[in-house]
Parts: sequence; structure tokens; C-alpha cells
Amino acid sequence: MNVYGLIILCALAGEFLLNLAADILNLRSLKPGVPPEFADVYDGTTYEKSLEYTRTRTVFGLTASGFMLTVTLAFWFSGGFGALDGIVRGWELPFPWDGLAYIGILTLARSVVSLPFGIWSTFVIEQRFGFNKTTPATYAADLLKSALLGGVIGGGLVTGVLVLFEWAGPGAWLACWGFGTVAVLVIQYVAPVYLMPLFNKFTPLDEGELKTKILAYASRIGFPLQGIYVMDGSKRSSKSNAFFTGFGKNKRIALFDTLVAKHTVPELLAVLAHEIGHYKKNHIRTGMLLSILHMGVVLYIFSTFISHAPLFDAFYMRETSVYAGLIFFGMLFAPIEFFAGLLMQMISRKNEFEADRFAAETLGSGEDLIFALKKLSSHNLSNLTPHPAYIFLHYSHPPVLQRIRELRRI
Repeated sequence: MNVYGLIILCALAGEFLLNLAADILNLRSLKPGVPPEFADVYDGTTYEKSLEYTRTRTVFGLTASGFMLTVTLAFWFSGGFGALDGIVRGWELPFPWDGLAYIGILTLARSVVSLPFGIWSTFVIEQRFGFNKTTPATYAADLLKSALLGGVIGGGLVTGVLVLFEWAGPGAWLACWGFGTVAVLVIQYVAPVYLMPLFNKFTPLDEGELKTKILAYASRIGFPLQGIYVMDGSKRSSKSNAFFTGFGKNKRIALFDTLVAKHTVPELLAVLAHEIGHYKKNHIRTGMLLSILHMGVVLYIFSTFISHAPLFDAFYMRETSVYAGLIFFGMLFAPIEFFAGLLMQMISRKNEFEADRFAAETLGSGEDLIFALKKLSSHNLSNLTPHPAYIFLHYSHPPVLQRIRELRRI
């Protein structure tokens, strides 16, 4: 094993062990008894159920990640990457179909290996804790739609990268960056109208007190509201959420039907004000710009490794190729991606505090948002006392207790 193989092996094992340590600390931080701040929304039975849900999901997550790591290492050290490359080359497919076949087979194989864990998560764990509303038919349809979309969109993106790196010369990374940027913007623009409705039904919010108050609030703060939709989240889960998506004339706010059913009008207005806060504070635009910048950096670094023979030697490959280089570089770049992900999560947590503050200040109080957050944590069986190390590694949102304390300071 050369130095590249050693770096990748240490990165894979190191990330697993780091997550294992954080999981253990997180489990040890679970505290008996309902925290005083949540006594008005949690009873003892619900709180004990939330603790058990955290334990169950943690053990399941460790089992799944440990299994996938074992399979990856076994495939790697048995020469699987090189053997598959030999098979694909033996088919004598024209460019870029050889690369699409290689990447497609690896992607499909990983999906098949992970499928039992997805089924167990949905139909055993989520079912046991009363969340799952997905039928086997819906689950199968989601898999099929995801596979088709992945084939069309993912295949198109991969084809563009392969073609540009094959034919565009030294400036290929720059051409790929431009191509990728356009693709990301187009997908973000069309997703709310054409892609997301393939999986869920989005219904315009009915006339009534909620819509009247939302429109009045949006007008008062100068927010151009194109659409408020209720999404049939109950089709798959009883968990609640809300989100902002798209931009331009296709931007919209979606409220899960489970959220609308479980919360009062003032609470829903506070949740929506938080989502609008992300837009008004330019979090969405900034996040997109950071993602595009990140893409450019990754593509530039990748261009220096595209035909770097020692990287291919680490995976027992006899010949270099752009398509295999994409896979291997992704694994080599994983440590940098890991730290970049931590930075993005820190930014995300800061943004959540800012959106909370925006909601509280524009509504004149944070109390409705506080109660909405507490009810959401109860309905979703959230961990109320996560360990700081686990928060640092995994949380894109601050723990609800931290959000409540910040709102109380406003």
C-alpha cells in the first residue's frame, strides 16, 4: 500500500472511530427525567420514548456504517475496483459509456448493499416508534423514481465531466465548473415545480386565518411571497417540518401537513417567519455561492490527480481513467470534505440562530416560536441533551434548548 492508500484507509477508519466516540458520548449524555424547560410538552412516557429512540437510532447507525465500511474495504483490498475495470473495458464500450457503466455499476452495487438498512430503518425502527406511514408500494415507487432521476440527472452531470476532462485540455476544470454551476442553478430553479412534486403533493394553502396572517406578515416585512404550500408529509411519516426552496418566481415555502395539524396559527406563523428569515438574511444565496465555490476548488484539485498513477496503484488499477479517477479522488479528498462539512455545519447553526432572531424581532416576541420548537421536539422525539461533540460533528441546527435560551435573551 502506498501513501495514498494509507491516507484513504486512515481517513475511513478515523471517521468511523470519531463517530463511534461521539455516539458513545452522546448516549452517556442522555439524562433521566424531563428537563424543566420541556415539562409543558413532554410527559414521562414520551420522554422515555425519546431516549429509547435515540439509543435505537444510534446503534442502528453504527451497525450500518460499520457494515458499509467493511464491505468497502473488502472490495478494495480484494482488487474489486481493478477487476470491475477489466470487465467494463472488455465490453469495448465507446466513450463515455465505459465511464458511465463503471460508475453506474458501483453506484448500483452500493445502493443494493444499503437497501436492507433503508428498509429496516423505515419499516422496523420508524414503525416501532409510530413515525412510519410509508406503504411498501410507496417505498418501492420512491426507489424507482430516485433511481430514474439519479440516472438522468446524475448521469448527465457525470457525462459532462467525463467529456470535458477528456476533450477540454488544461482548462477542463474551469469548463466543468461553469457546466456544474449552470446545472446546479437550473436544478434549484426547476426542482420545486417539476422534481419535488414527483414524490409529494404540494397544495396551495387554503384561505383562512393562517393564510390571512401570513400574507399580512409578509407584506409588513416586504417579503415577495410567491407561494405557500402544504406538503403531504404524512404520506411517509408523522414527523413535522417546514422548509424554503427554490429561487426567483419558483421560490416557495412548504409546510408539512403534519405541522399544520399539530400547531396553532401563531406557532405556524412563527415557524414560517423563521423560514423567511433565512431568505431575508441571504442564507440561501450565501449557501449556494459557497457550494459553487467549493465545487470549483474540488474540480481544480481533481484536475491535478486525474492521471496520477500512484493514486490508481493504491486501488490495484492497471490503467488510469477519468471515470475511476473520480471515484478514487473522492475517497482521497474525503478528509478535506469532512472538515469542510464541519465548517458548513457551524455556519448553518449560526444561520439558524439568526433566523430565530429575525422571527422573534419581526413578530415582537419569540414565545410562539419557542413553543413551536418544543412541540416539534416532542412530536419528533428529539434528543434534548445531545453531547457537544456530537453536536459539533452532526448538527446542522443548534439543539432546541440552545435555541430557546437564545430566544429568551432577545
